[in-house]
Amino acid sequence: MFDLPLPIHPTAYARGVPPHFPSGEADPSHPFALTLSRRAPADLMSGCAAPLVLSRFATLAEAMQGAIDHAEGMAPDTAPELLAILDRDERLVLAGAASDHAVAWCHPVTSAAEARSVVTEASQLRAQAGRAAAWGEPDLAVRLRHRADLLDARLVDPLWRAFAARALQVAA
Repeated sequence: MFDLPLPIHPTAYARGVPPHFPSGEADPSHPFALTLSRRAPADLMSGCAAPLVLSRFATLAEAMQGAIDHAEGMAPDTAPELLAILDRDERLVLAGAASDHAVAWCHPVTSAAEARSVVTEASQLRAQAGRAAAWGEPDLAVRLRHRADLLDARLVDPLWRAFAARALQVAA
């Protein structure tokens, strides 16, 4: 999944306008929130790096469809965006990269050992990104950080791992 070439472009803001969701789906009592990662340097430095809630949904299937609708509303040349579905307690349920009118969902880890391995690999990628930035290779650094973010997206909360994996099987 991570071998797919994705054009990564740094951005200081979320590009494009999220599609209009029916007003009923904005109900704050709905348990699933579709969020957009805000990892731009300006957001990180200002302390506003919390994910932007695009909409809320009553079911995971509706939230997944909302993510697909968001991807379909993106311009073709827009950089991939990391979308995440969180539950009402802000636990990660599912995440994926939206681009090119589709969402590439990240399959959740299946065990604590796999989660540790993913964390280790993501940390190594971020260290490589830091070295690449120091060597004057900002494009490589951005790509490495994006790959690390995609690995982190697999770190679904243990409560949701089996359910998310099953949802992806059903969706396929």
